[in-house]
Amino acid sequence: MRTIQEAVTTIINRTPFIEEALYDKLINVSSLARIIQPDVEKALKKEVKSGAIMMAINRLSPSSVLKVRKNVRKIALSSGDFIVRSDLCDYTFKNTHTLLQKITQLLNDIESKEDTFFTISQGVFETNIVASTSLKSQIDTIFKNEIALYFLDNLASVTIKLPKSNMEQSGIYYFILKQLAWADIPVQEVISTTHEMTIVVKDVDINQTFSILMDMKLN
Repeated sequence: MRTIQEAVTTIINRTPFIEEALYDKLINVSSLARIIQPDVEKALKKEVKSGAIMMAINRLSPSSVLKVRKNVRKIALSSGDFIVRSDLCDYTFKNTHTLLQKITQLLNDIESKEDTFFTISQGVFETNIVASTSLKSQIDTIFKNEIALYFLDNLASVTIKLPKSNMEQSGIYYFILKQLAWADIPVQEVISTTHEMTIVVKDVDINQTFSILMDMKLN
């Protein structure tokens, strides 16, 4: 039979924001106990007093949060320079049997343009292109017969170079994106490779984004 402690631990661990806010003492424990009381009672199939849930919350170990924070900070400190690019635009096209041909044509056309920013991410149903605005006319011409699902310009990006050790550590993306979420910065796109993470935001948010990432690296 499950205990109150086990039920509370499972419920809290579903939401990393709550777990970390508890560790930082940003959440009223009695209020949280009342909020999760129905879930605890459902899990245990019996009535549970809020006082017992409060005791279980207070017994939660912050060890996992501390471990992730420590390792993420270590990786952040060992990461390379941040690369900032501005004047970007963002396209999303529906995947079609002709789209790959258009992408190939565009890649051939821009092969020699080393000073431009260009990324492609192909999903199951759609393909995203983030590129320098200087390529907009070419993209518009080549993809004019494709189904455009989304377009936005006046964007900028920050590329974070990550060390090889980032592949062994959970929570890297969460801790980075959490900082931007708390600052109410809407992330337009996240583009990643094995050792790089690029965050695309609106031009008006790029200075604050860069400042937040630098604080995370240095503090």
